[in-house]
Amino acid sequence: MTGRPVKRSLTLQGHRTSVSLEDEFWQAFRDIARNKDIPINVLAANIDAERDPETGLASAIRVFILNWYRQTE
Repeated sequence: MTGRPVKRSLTLQGHRTSVSLEDEFWQAFRDIARNKDIPINVLAANIDAERDPETGLASAIRVFILNWYRQTE
């Protein structure tokens, strides 16, 4: 684990944006999208639509992932 965020591009409602997450979060994010049987861009768009405007997208994704795994325990 490097702990360094990795920037990747996502498309949200037709607009490209980049998000920086650690590799472990990217993998968990992909796993959740696969589990829900939706593209990662759709999952990101859903999180983006529901987040508080004061919260950054990367933070919202991290919290979503944390909550997902807490609920599945």
